[in-house]
Formats: sequence, C-alpha cells, structure tokens
Amino acid sequence: MKIQHLAAIAIASLSISAAFAQAKPEDQIKYRQSAMTVTARSVGVLSAMAKGDLPFNKELAQRHASTIADLSDLPLTAGAYGPGTDKGAPTKADPKIWSEADKFKAAFDKFSTSARSLPAAAGDLNSLKTALADLGKTCKGCHDDYRMK
Repeated sequence: MKIQHLAAIAIASLSISAAFAQAKPEDQIKYRQSAMTVTARSVGVLSAMAKGDLPFNKELAQRHASTIADLSDLPLTAGAYGPGTDKGAPTKADPKIWSEADKFKAAFDKFSTSARSLPAAAGDLNSLKTALADLGKTCKGCHDDYRMK
C-alpha cells in the first residue's frame, strides 16, 4: 500500500513538473517569486519565535516549518529556473544561476535538505533554533552568490 501511494505521488509530481515546464517564462518567474515570498514569511515567524519576539508555539512552528519544507524544492523541480526564466519579468535572479547551473543546483539542494529537517526540529525551541540557523546559512549562501542586490 505504501509503495503504491509513493508511486502515485511520484507520477503526480512528474505530471505537475511537466505542466509547469510548459508554462510561460514570466509565469515561472512569478511562481518562484511567490514560493520564495511564502517561504520568507514562514521563516520570519520562526525567526521571531527563535529570538523571543513571539512566544514559542509548537503547533504554529511545525505548520510554518512544514510549509518551508513543502515549498523548498518546488521552484527548482517545477522548472521555475528553466529556459527563458532569466529574462522578462522583473527578477533579482543573478544570471550566474544559468551559467553556473550545477553550482546553483547544489546550493539549492543544500537549502532543500536543510528545509526538510525543519518540521522535526520545530517541536522544541532549542532544536528549532539550531535548524533555523542552518537554514539561514543555506539561504544566505545562495542569496550571496545568486541574487542580485
């Protein structure tokens, strides 16, 4: 049963990725920007909890951590950095994303891996702080190298 469920998810993901790959480049740019905006909002809530600016709320922390984890690889796997998405709509994406595609993918994969560890860490404030610090390093590394100022 579990294998059938995983196979169905894999097939659906491939279908969705293929559909997104067909999207207009400007729509892909908006998609990746939207995913990053939602991610940033959730990181903001978790950061506020980690700093003590918001009281730690385990349920809320886990929901935001899950949102980050769920969105973490979608821009890359859905083709939002595909052909033509380096120009068109206003974007802060550095052209090095496309000229250094392998390095960019490696940096993005580090972010996704770190993001997927957040939900498990969000059940405890100290674990959340550690996982959030790791996530922040991956965000900063990618933004320093692949985001125009």
